Amino acid sequence: MVFSVPMRPIFDAMLVNRTFGDPGVLIDLKFERRAILFDIGDVTGLPTRKLLRVSDVFVSHTHMDHFAGFDHLLRVCLGRDTAVRLYGPEKFISQVGHKLAAYTWNLVENYATDYVITVHELGAGGHIERAQFRSRRRFEYEALPGTDCSDGVLLESPSFRIRAVPLEHHAITSLAFAFEEGVHINIWKNRLEELGLPTGPWLTRLKELVRAGAPEDTPIRVRWRTRGGAHEQMIPLGKLRASVLEFLPGQRVCYVTDVADNPANRESLVAFLHGADLLFIEAVFLDAEREQAARKAHLTARAAGQMARAAGVRAAVPFHFSPRYLGREEDLRREFEGAWRGG
Repeated sequence: MVFSVPMRPIFDAMLVNRTFGDPGVLIDLKFERRAILFDIGDVTGLPTRKLLRVSDVFVSHTHMDHFAGFDHLLRVCLGRDTAVRLYGPEKFISQVGHKLAAYTWNLVENYATDYVITVHELGAGGHIERAQFRSRRRFEYEALPGTDCSDGVLLESPSFRIRAVPLEHHAITSLAFAFEEGVHINIWKNRLEELGLPTGPWLTRLKELVRAGAPEDTPIRVRWRTRGGAHEQMIPLGKLRASVLEFLPGQRVCYVTDVADNPANRESLVAFLHGADLLFIEAVFLDAEREQAARKAHLTARAAGQMARAAGVRAAVPFHFSPRYLGREEDLRREFEGAWRGG
């Protein structure tokens, strides 16, 4: 099932599996020919065409149900794609290296494409270590210069950014992630018609220049053809910005799984999730079994709902239900909804 945020987003956000399956969310960027994954457990249910769109994978931590699907992604993409970027917590680079070292790579250097895996490891203090593994070098480890992570931002592009926050999960770090859309730019088609201008690829170029902060006097070439022949106009970017563009606040999708319910995590999460448009959050146990949840360092449905309410999120999807509740899914949903809505 696809859970789309309100308005007209440039993306779809969906659970990779149902609520009792391995955790994971796919964000498919409709107009960029790319997608991102939050966690990569069992991804065999995703069509090959979607996996080939995956450009970036953000791994909360490397328990098997959050990381085992990397092998499947590699098998699908090797020889048919060129690159993927991975992001994870401490020790992540060596763990990816160990996965790759488990296979024999005596033929891959002959493939038509060089598949490059770039790995980012978020460490203490916000420093990011980087390394790459290339198929044409049989996936040998290659160190890359590190960088510093400003305000938790792991990836920044013209249209969105990905932010992370480290949380505690039974003495290890589990990362929560936020997809933050840039300012959303709409086209007023009725105003285009009033100016006698057509739709077309030039509008994509206009949006790109606006996002890049191009000067107001930048000339925009508009070409089109009618029965009367070919037409062309050169119009300043500033005039088009004022006449045909509408700017809406970007939207925010957050992903939280495998975190302990303790005061430090609650404080960090409520601040991190504040005002999110859509939240995917684990709700593993019922509150009646909160002692079991504490032993496993997971959230109960009630705790997850309380955090969603405190953060003022607009829409929320609980997931990662314990299989002990098979046939009782609605009990978890009701408990989450009651805490979130304040019932």
